[in-house]
Amino acid sequence: MFSLDLAERSASTEMPVGEARDGGPIAEMWFSGHAQYPSIVDVTGAPESGLRPSGGSLSGVQSPTLQAWQQAGGTPVALTDLIRSDPEAMLGLRCSNEFGPVLPYLLKVISARIPLSLQVHPVDFRARAGFNEENAERKPMDAPDRSFKDVVAKNEMIVALQPFSACVGFASPTFMLSNLVLVDHPVARRMVMALKPPSHHGVFGASYPDSSANVDQEFADANSMMPMASMSWQPSRKRVFRAFHAAVTAGTVFGLHDALQQAASQVSHERSQLAFRHALAAAEAFEGDPSVLALLMMNPIELEEGESVFIPAGTPHAYIHGTGVEVMTNSDNVLRAGMTVKHKDVPNLLQNLDCNPAPPIDPSVSWIDELGALFGNRVVYRPHINEFVLSYGRVGGGHHPWPMMERIVRHYGRLMALRSRFPGECGPRIVLCLDGRVRVSDETNEMILRRGEAVFVPDCDGRIQIDSDGDPGSFIVASTQI
Repeated sequence: MFSLDLAERSASTEMPVGEARDGGPIAEMWFSGHAQYPSIVDVTGAPESGLRPSGGSLSGVQSPTLQAWQQAGGTPVALTDLIRSDPEAMLGLRCSNEFGPVLPYLLKVISARIPLSLQVHPVDFRARAGFNEENAERKPMDAPDRSFKDVVAKNEMIVALQPFSACVGFASPTFMLSNLVLVDHPVARRMVMALKPPSHHGVFGASYPDSSANVDQEFADANSMMPMASMSWQPSRKRVFRAFHAAVTAGTVFGLHDALQQAASQVSHERSQLAFRHALAAAEAFEGDPSVLALLMMNPIELEEGESVFIPAGTPHAYIHGTGVEVMTNSDNVLRAGMTVKHKDVPNLLQNLDCNPAPPIDPSVSWIDELGALFGNRVVYRPHINEFVLSYGRVGGGHHPWPMMERIVRHYGRLMALRSRFPGECGPRIVLCLDGRVRVSDETNEMILRRGEAVFVPDCDGRIQIDSDGDPGSFIVASTQI
């Protein structure tokens, strides 16, 4: 086991699990094996926090490179270098064979005080193409207008640590239209025009071109930005694309917040009320940004502590408010369309956009396998990809039940299953203390983690035990599924 420092990228917001080195709050805490932002590992296992030393071997597995570092005084090293020094010991044979000498996931805690950007993560072949194109342009990796930092498709999952609000994926066209038709604003009216089939002329109160030829002419700019795959899309999918394009390409607008507020006062359906709350929060934070109207096309969600959503590459999403733990494939590729002061890359985002309306991928659907496996005071979240698996747990507290666990059991009911083998008993693991103190131990070593501290546990350390150091504590364990 090795003490793990965070790959810190912070901004002023609320953050319940850590503070920046200057004493300010942290918006994001990264624990990363990404080549651009690797976490730092203390190979002595004896950082200032008082963690106990791990000794010169990993449960009997001798690593010459690691021993050399320790003999040289235990100089902190990048997690990427530690893994490359002995991939099989650090990752395990199966993980190393499938992903190479890299940690296949990235873990971070995120806390949103105001809405975060409307964004999409690129799919695999687009990530490779974009990365190579920007390299050919000699664009520096740290350039603010660089979109592709690596060649990896980015799938992610978030588990709420507090009530967490977001918009994820496209909702049904009926839901989109019922929201947008209420908004008395030119951009919203154009989005309604884009969404409405020609046969519904006049149904939603916006004029519409009478033929497909006129549709193509009216939305020629949007059609020119569709990916080549759109040649096989259904008309309904193209309509979603055109409406989204209208929102993210309109430029600065006026009067949008007032129009949203007026529309929200007319809404009675609970789900639409939530969508308008999200859009209004975004409109207040990003005045004049028409991309907030795209939130009215998307699935509004509110997660309670312990609830989760999985976001495949290509899925549009925006985090509105709250704190959660994100685990994702080891990629820093983000394509933004709006609601941000950072670089926007609308053309590339549109090339990666999944326009299929679908409900959010929730742990209660069969597409996620055993995502609610129950281990006493521990829940496992396991999507259908090999790169990562996550568990959220609590230790200590005597015989008092964990309220979150009771709610999770009620919510996910039939998917909760007792297991004799806990996922994450092998492979490269990151254990992060979220609150209080937790003790992490294997056959030979032991470390005490306080809030915001983490440890990297290589595959060769074998099974670990996480228990109380006397006081209650909560923790996250990230690992791979192989």
